[in-house]
Amino acid sequence: MRVREPLARWSVLADRIDAGTPAHRDRAVDALRAFAILGVVLGHWLVTALTSTDGGLSTTSPLAHMSGLAPVSWVFQTLAVFFLVGGHVAAQGYESARGRGVPYGRWVGQRLGRLFRPVAAVLVLWSVASVAMLLGGVGTDTVRTLLKLVLSPLWFLLVFAALTAATPLVARLSPLWPLAVVASVDVWRFGFGGPAWIGWVNVAAGWLVPYTLGAAWSRGAFARRTPAALLLGGGIAATAALILWGGYPASMVGVPGAAISNLNPPTLAAVAFGLAQCGLALLLREPLARVMSRPRAWAKVALVNLSAMTIFLWHQTAMMAVTAVGLLVSTDLPGLHTVPASAEWIAVRLLWLPVFAAALAVCWAAFHTYEQAGGRPGGRARRGSSGTPVTPSRIVASSALTRGNASPVARTGSTPVGESAVADDTAAGGTVAEAVTGPVAPAKETLHA
Repeated sequence: MRVREPLARWSVLADRIDAGTPAHRDRAVDALRAFAILGVVLGHWLVTALTSTDGGLSTTSPLAHMSGLAPVSWVFQTLAVFFLVGGHVAAQGYESARGRGVPYGRWVGQRLGRLFRPVAAVLVLWSVASVAMLLGGVGTDTVRTLLKLVLSPLWFLLVFAALTAATPLVARLSPLWPLAVVASVDVWRFGFGGPAWIGWVNVAAGWLVPYTLGAAWSRGAFARRTPAALLLGGGIAATAALILWGGYPASMVGVPGAAISNLNPPTLAAVAFGLAQCGLALLLREPLARVMSRPRAWAKVALVNLSAMTIFLWHQTAMMAVTAVGLLVSTDLPGLHTVPASAEWIAVRLLWLPVFAAALAVCWAAFHTYEQAGGRPGGRARRGSSGTPVTPSRIVASSALTRGNASPVARTGSTPVGESAVADDTAAGGTVAEAVTGPVAPAKETLHA
């Protein structure tokens, strides 16, 4: 009975979220976004290692010791898919906002606010922790290593925020233009000995390629499967050619000590690989939509999307917390503090993943409220004049916006819910707890992206 009770509660929650989701919502979009975030998290946990040296910690990677693991990076380097979905949702959201007469400043302010509210908690905690570690005698090299791991993912947010703010300018830009910029920069850098700093132009241009593909998707450019199949095939062929004959590394993430990183800054090989990923993601839309029609599968994706930023921002902290606690043991723990240079390390590392996940769950419990709209951690659910409960559709309101006009209002019970996007980031402003308890809002409230 004790086992059945949590399962029964989960089943009820999943059914409520499924019933509260507007029929016209493109659930495949949310599934792609969730998979992209989880891919980044698992990738970092698998290819980042903190080894114990003279009582301190230093960063290394199994990719630096076992080059045959490069294909692992092909599976877990999923940022191109996130930018694809981001461009798709932002372009739709901006067109909808224009149709409703929402000014650009208000639209972009709301979107960027959802991105950066959770960042403040990370920066404050690690500022305090860094000072405490230094005062406690922790070496500066160790503190620097930890801060680099925590702060380095923030580049992603800065680039994503810049592209989001530029959506009105780049939404109708052909992906061929930024692709040509990436190719030109690489030819200059690697073919003619240009300065290394010019490569940082590709930080914007490289991620603009999948972002503009997403915007084109919102305009119906991939209504047929042929363009997506061409992206997949062409991306695979170009990536293989660049690795085999162009001198690019096989790993799609940075490898400590390597002369060239495909990701920092992005190279033409990384962008070509991203094109293949985008093509595959677009081809998987229909199968994903069928899977997402199952309430329990859809509920998991919806809840991950609600906490996407929290998961992304705190996953490195979770891994480092487990590693630090492990230092209390008198010997180096395999798969945690040891050099990642053997198959044994890989096998043991897989066993540590549930521990990292548990630590991340603790971080989520402590900090996920900062991700909610309004930035009121621990605040009470709002009540409207009617006291009508908001259904779970408040959390999973549709991101399938029609171009140029506000989308029709979806109804569940008597509460109208307008178009919003779960991972845009938690645009509907609900929390996971609200899905269970049923928050309340004005009966005539309409929520928009």
